[in-house]
Amino acid sequence: MELSIPELQTLCLAGKFKWTAHILTRLQQRGINPSDVRSCIMTGEIIEQYPTDYPYPSCLILGVSVKQKYLHTVIGCGENFLWLITAYYPDTEEWEFDLKTRKEPRK
Repeated sequence: MELSIPELQTLCLAGKFKWTAHILTRLQQRGINPSDVRSCIMTGEIIEQYPTDYPYPSCLILGVSVKQKYLHTVIGCGENFLWLITAYYPDTEEWEFDLKTRKEPRK
């Protein structure tokens, strides 16, 4: 099942979050505030879908933080909750200029 950004934004507005231990650790390591993750969801677009992820389908969102910095957030969706998996500032070594397209690995 593919996810839709309106569906994710509706759950975000309702505060239907499950914060995994992994994302909480990564946010702290990367200096990202939980409000930045919410901002990313509300301003973002889905750039990759992972419909076969377990236990719930997930996706990668490109949005902006509270301070208007581009942010990637990976979110699963199931049981009427957003399962927040990880968040990071995209690296131009790995992503094209649009921050939506992965660069081809160098050979």
